[in-house]
Amino acid sequence: MFIHWGASSQRGWELSWPLVGGLGVLPDSQAINVDEYHSTARTFNPVKFDPREWARLAKRAGMQYAVLTSKHHDGFAMFHSRHTDHSIEHTPYQRDIVRQYADAFRAEGIRVGLYFSLIDWHDPDYPTFKESDKPYRWGQWRRGTAEQWARFQNSMFGQIRELLTNYGKIDLVWFDGGWERTPQEWKARDLEKMMRELQPEIVINDRLPGCGDYDTPEQAVPAATPKRAWETCMTMNNSWGYNPSDHRYKSVRTLVNTLTEVASKGGNLLLNVSPTGDGALPPEHTERLGGIAAWMARNGESIVATRPGLEPWQFYGPSTRRDNRVYLHLLMRPYETVSVRGIHVKRVKNATVLATGAELKTHKRGIVTEMMFNQDPVGELIIDVPESAIDPVQTVIALDFES
Repeated sequence: MFIHWGASSQRGWELSWPLVGGLGVLPDSQAINVDEYHSTARTFNPVKFDPREWARLAKRAGMQYAVLTSKHHDGFAMFHSRHTDHSIEHTPYQRDIVRQYADAFRAEGIRVGLYFSLIDWHDPDYPTFKESDKPYRWGQWRRGTAEQWARFQNSMFGQIRELLTNYGKIDLVWFDGGWERTPQEWKARDLEKMMRELQPEIVINDRLPGCGDYDTPEQAVPAATPKRAWETCMTMNNSWGYNPSDHRYKSVRTLVNTLTEVASKGGNLLLNVSPTGDGALPPEHTERLGGIAAWMARNGESIVATRPGLEPWQFYGPSTRRDNRVYLHLLMRPYETVSVRGIHVKRVKNATVLATGAELKTHKRGIVTEMMFNQDPVGELIIDVPESAIDPVQTVIALDFES
């Protein structure tokens, strides 16, 4: 579960990007006056914030870890910090959001991650983004003096230190915003060293320039599977933050299909939710999480703790594997049968509908001489899929092999 949330959510604005005039790849991001955008920090009061309910929803949906925006590009900190007064501590709400989130998700057995933007468009030492800096021009970011940058570095390191010492075990830090400075300016290696000393088991994403443990493609499943651990982050509609004008939501089926495709390529799906300004999850989000949870209750075995299954030519759809069981994910309704090629057909013990355990009829086919004279032939398995086996979201077939 990715959680994009901040003071701007109370106005239904995307996080951060509206204050610099919007962003082309976020079609529903607004253009807001800088001072008006930052003024939301004075009125933020999410009285309906219930992190325990969020954690329960995440657990039912099969989510293994979560990532909350502790500070986005706008500089607003969702935690108490000695290094800024632009934070939740100085709002009508006052209570530490990060602490409540970490405690609630950890209590449900979900690993705790924090998003942290290196950019800070509010800090005078960064320096502050102003109306006169618009439009946001790639590669033409205003810089302050060397003394200002040194103060900013001290503040940035200090905030990361607070997050990694004040909230128990933090499993993951999800950096963003590294494009505006060089790795040397961020002192990325020094920052990474400090983090691993404070939290030896921590996992860091690839957006701390020159560092990190895994790759983070965004909003799509990569055509070529990354060579190391990876995760794709994705929104339910087109917006990261709460945006009531954005109605282009993906269906439960689309989200489940994406989940299975990601799993079949050995990755993770970091699915975003966008709480409202008062701290509630929009009904469109809870409905989709509920739909995913219902499907996972029937088929979660085929996703959690699995690895990639068959090659694309062997089965026309995603597949995953655990030990001697292969899971076939049917993205579309089959025409009576589905086929699996290039497998040891005599080693197949049975094919069942994962959700119900119902056994399916199978037929073996291969080159005649190999089927006749080879004791362990490689061929094609044809599986009958009756209408009664079809899941309304996505059908999963389990193939059990002898070895």
